[in-house]
Amino acid sequence: MGADAENGKKIFVQKCAQCHTPEVGGKHKVGPNLGGIVGRKCGTAAGYKYTDANIKKGINWTEGNLDEYLKDPKKYIPGTKMVFAGLKKAEERADLIAFLKKNK
Repeated sequence: MGADAENGKKIFVQKCAQCHTPEVGGKHKVGPNLGGIVGRKCGTAAGYKYTDANIKKGINWTEGNLDEYLKDPKKYIPGTKMVFAGLKKAEERADLIAFLKKNK
C-alpha cells in the first residue's frame, strides 16, 4: 500500500502545525515553513534563522533523508533546535512525507 497524503495531513496538523506551516510561501513559526521542502537544501528557507548544525548539514531534502530525519531529528542533525522526538512508525513518516511533497 502506498503512502497516504490525506493521513499525512492529519499527522501534520497533530504533530507539526504547532511549529510549522506547510504551504509554499507560508510564514515561519518556531520552525521554518515547510512548503516545497522536498528538493530544497537543508537550512535555506529564506527569512528563517537556522542553527549552524542545520546549515552545515549541506544536504538536499529527499524522501529518504526526510524519513531518516523524521525518525530521530536530533540523531540525524546533532545540534538542531527542533525539539520534536520523532515519528517512530515508518507508515506515519511515509504519509507525512507524501503530504509535504504535495506542497510545491
